[in-house]
Amino acid sequence: MTGRQRQLDTLLFRQPDRIPLVPGGGRQSTREAWYRQGLPRDVKDIPQYAYRQAGGKLDWPTGGPGFITAERMIPMFEEKVIERKERSQIVQDWKGNICEIGNEFTTEYLRNALDFVTRRWVKCPVENAANWEEMKRRYDPNTPERLPADAATLGPSLANREHYIAINFSGPFWQLREWCGFEPLCVMLYDNRPLVMKMLTFWEEYVSQLLERTFRCFIPDEVHLSEDMAYKSFSMISPAMTRELLLPMYKRWGAMVRKAGVPIYAMDSDGYVGELIPMWLEAGINVCDPIEVAAGNDIVAFRKEFGKDMAYRGGVDKRAIAKGGDAILEEMRRIEPVISGGGCIPSCDHGVPSDVSWPNYVRFTGLLAKATGWL
Repeated sequence: MTGRQRQLDTLLFRQPDRIPLVPGGGRQSTREAWYRQGLPRDVKDIPQYAYRQAGGKLDWPTGGPGFITAERMIPMFEEKVIERKERSQIVQDWKGNICEIGNEFTTEYLRNALDFVTRRWVKCPVENAANWEEMKRRYDPNTPERLPADAATLGPSLANREHYIAINFSGPFWQLREWCGFEPLCVMLYDNRPLVMKMLTFWEEYVSQLLERTFRCFIPDEVHLSEDMAYKSFSMISPAMTRELLLPMYKRWGAMVRKAGVPIYAMDSDGYVGELIPMWLEAGINVCDPIEVAAGNDIVAFRKEFGKDMAYRGGVDKRAIAKGGDAILEEMRRIEPVISGGGCIPSCDHGVPSDVSWPNYVRFTGLLAKATGWL
C-alpha cells in the first residue's frame, strides 16, 4: 500500500495495512537539544531515524513533487530592523507587522516558523479602510506566480502519485488577525463591522478563485485551512459569531472541494475546539488537528460525541512525551480506542517542544510505531 493510500484509508475510516507513523517534528531549538543528547547532526529524516533507533525495519514511505498554490501577499513587505536594543529588536516582517523580538532571531524566523518566537506586537498593517485598500492590492488571485510555472503539465503528471498532497489556505479568522492584530480585530468586530465584512468578503472570493485555478490543473488529496481561533477553554470569538461570519465561507469552499472530488477537507486550530467542531462538520470538514490536550481537547471524548463524522491528526499530549517513562505509555493507552477505531493519525499535539528529550522522543516513536502497526 502506498503512503498516499494509507493516509486516505486511515482518515476515511477504511482498512489500511497500517496507520501512518507521524511522531511529529521539532523546530530549531528542539533539534539543537537533541544534537546535544545524541542525535547525529547529519541525520536528514529525524522521524525515520528515531523509528530505526526504536527497532523499526519496515520500508519508510518516500515523498515526491508537490503542487503549491501560493496565497501569500505579492509583493511582500520589506523585512527590516527598525531599532536595536540591548536584548531585543524592533522589526518589520514580511506581512507588514512591526513587532519586538529577541536579538537571537532574524526576520526569517517570522517568515518560515523556524522556531517558537515570542514577540510583542507594536503595529499591524491594517488599522482602517485606507490601509485595507492598500493591502488588498497585494492579493490578486490571477497573479501567475500563485501556481507553479508548469502547473498545466505538473498537475496531470501527479494523477497517479504514490505520495499524499495537501494544499493549504489561511482561514478567514487567521487572515484577518494577520492583517489587523488579534485585539484590534476583536474591537473592530463591534466598532467597525462594515470594514470587517469587506475583508471577509474579499477573502472568501480570493480563496474561491485560487481553488478554481488549482482545480483546473490539479486535484489534491486535501484542502487544509489554518485558523488558530481558540483559547485554552473557549473559541476566540463566540460560536454564534463564528456561525454568522465564518461558517458561510467554510460551506462555500467545502462545496467546491466536494465538487472537485477532493476527499479531505481539513481544519487546523490550536486551543479548545469542541464548540467549533459541530460547525466544521456542517461545512463538510472531515479532519481536524492538532487536538491539543493541554487546552482540554480529548479525542476519546470527541469520538464518542461526533462518531465517525470527524477524523483527527495529533491528540497525543506533548507533556506526557516530555515526562517520559510510564507517562508516555499511559498516554498511548488512553487514546488506543480511537486509534484502533480508525479515523486517527496519532501524533504529538503540536510541534515537538525542546523539553522532549531525544531518548523520550525515540521511546515515543517506538510506542507510536507499535500502536500504528509499524512494530
